[in-house]
Amino acid sequence: MEVSEEVLVDSTWIRIAGYYAIWDTRNINPYRMDSRQLKDTVDITLYDPQVKRDYKMPLVKTPITSRFGKRGYRWHYGTDIDLDTGDSIFAAFDGVIRISKWDGGGYGNYYVVRHYNGLETLYGHLSKPIAKVGQFVKAGDLLGLGGSTGRSSGPHLHYEVRYQGNPIDPENIYDFPDYLLKGQSFVITSALFNYYNKARSSGSVSGARRTQYHSIRKGDTLSGIAKRYGVTASQIAKLNGISTRTTLRLGQKLRVK
Repeated sequence: MEVSEEVLVDSTWIRIAGYYAIWDTRNINPYRMDSRQLKDTVDITLYDPQVKRDYKMPLVKTPITSRFGKRGYRWHYGTDIDLDTGDSIFAAFDGVIRISKWDGGGYGNYYVVRHYNGLETLYGHLSKPIAKVGQFVKAGDLLGLGGSTGRSSGPHLHYEVRYQGNPIDPENIYDFPDYLLKGQSFVITSALFNYYNKARSSGSVSGARRTQYHSIRKGDTLSGIAKRYGVTASQIAKLNGISTRTTLRLGQKLRVK
């Protein structure tokens, strides 16, 4: 017997992938699936005008400033697109906001949107988030305003496309200079994720970052540090074997992630 899960969205029953039964508003990749182990090809319909499922580019203009791949000692899991602070950021496909979060050591203000077509997209470094977790969005709906929050050297959009939590090079799907998708459908195979072997050698696997530490400076508080890095004070306390009431010492190094 085959069981298919469906959800009711906008008066329409939408068939969803089994792993989408997981709903997690904190973790970018809660699925714990290695797409290198895919046995079959997966044919995804990116958009379908006949059923009013459209697509939009995440920005009005899409000049690339950094591509998917190795960047120094770490792996870059998305495409960086140039913008001016305050530019509008749009939902790429119809879907629902799964994560709206602050990550001071990485993405800054960011969204993860779960789409009906089986993909998820991530939008990082926003100056102002506008949409809310659980909100249904159509392709082209405003998510927020672009900026340079988090680990960023200047205003840009960090844009990721993920399947089963595993990043895909957006340029496999998009022709950014021509401001369009390369096709109405996209075939996913295990070969798309072979880059993990190179990512492992650079010390970054499955989108994970290296352990991060913060050196205590004058005026620092545990709650303030936690807010800066997008974690909780109790998480930092647990990582360092201290209590949330511990007095912090100048120069002391705390693990934050």
